[in-house]
Amino acid sequence: MAPSFGDENSLTNFVVKEGNGVKGLVDSGLMEVPSRYIQPPHNRISKQHTTASIDQSMTIDLSELDGPNDDQVVKSIAHAAETLGFFQVVNHGVPLELLDSLKVAAHQFFNQPVEKKAVYLKGVSPSPMVKYGTSFNPDKEKALEWKDYVSMIYTNDDDAHMFWPNECKEVALEFIKTTNQMVQRLFQALITSLGVKLDDSRFDELIGFRMVNMNYYPACPNPDLTVGVGKHSDMGTLTVLLQDGIGGLYVKKGDDSSPGSEEWIGIPPAHGALVINVGDTLQILSNGRYKSAEHRVRTTSVESRVSIPIFTAPLPKTKIGPLAELVARDGIARSRELLFEEYMNNFFANTHDGKKSLDFASTT
Repeated sequence: MAPSFGDENSLTNFVVKEGNGVKGLVDSGLMEVPSRYIQPPHNRISKQHTTASIDQSMTIDLSELDGPNDDQVVKSIAHAAETLGFFQVVNHGVPLELLDSLKVAAHQFFNQPVEKKAVYLKGVSPSPMVKYGTSFNPDKEKALEWKDYVSMIYTNDDDAHMFWPNECKEVALEFIKTTNQMVQRLFQALITSLGVKLDDSRFDELIGFRMVNMNYYPACPNPDLTVGVGKHSDMGTLTVLLQDGIGGLYVKKGDDSSPGSEEWIGIPPAHGALVINVGDTLQILSNGRYKSAEHRVRTTSVESRVSIPIFTAPLPKTKIGPLAELVARDGIARSRELLFEEYMNNFFANTHDGKKSLDFASTT
């Protein structure tokens, strides 16, 4: 018999503080979504406002970079970043066997007994670089997200081997290493398309922070009432995402639409492909030419889903702001200059709310 949560505190204790997570709720025999997870109607993912799938032109073959078709590939990358802020890449150089192993490792981590995962809860984790949790900011959210996660910040190989969970550290570390060159090539293509040059140290510090997450979305008894992840854009420069075969990722088309009337485009899983999306930092650096992608995740009643993103961002003490050449060319700076650390702290201090995080960098 499923446990009864008579009040919000008992639910919060079970899910958040004790580390049972959403998976613990589902494993307990839950038959319907607790009220704490029911989203207001305007935040639910309505199928009437979704487009079946992303256009095929948004799938880019990276094997053609640095070849005869290099110019066209760079143009395709820049076009995707200027419009939707999302695209998929194939022939990216990451072994397909590794992608399969990552998905297996994610399931292995979350299928452990709660006491094995709870050692990584905030405040007790052996390292501040590793955190296991649920939702995004449960202390401030009115409605919780139907997601558990483990987050691992990369500092060096030794720390990763020492502190990251045994169930996933080897494949997670390999994922970061094998995507590094691809991220550099994509970032270089996007900077080149802006018509600016960065010296090596500036280039490296703008993509010097890397964090890999393993996200777990348990099967949900009432998916129409919940979200796996609410509407948001990522804070960093570029995100690399591995989906499993289930799907549920949606990206918003355009910036100008009122709540409830937005058009959302599905990003269907494609075997061997990786999803790339523009983060807020790249929108700021490009003075608004590139668009950080507002996106969200739908839950499913069929089976549990995993996804594994790598968030690439500036080093914390790096100054971010519109690149000077672009401000001179555009005649206006659309964001102020600030430390990325300030932007990151503000991002994590709030709840998911579309692209509101960008207001923190506003010039007004």
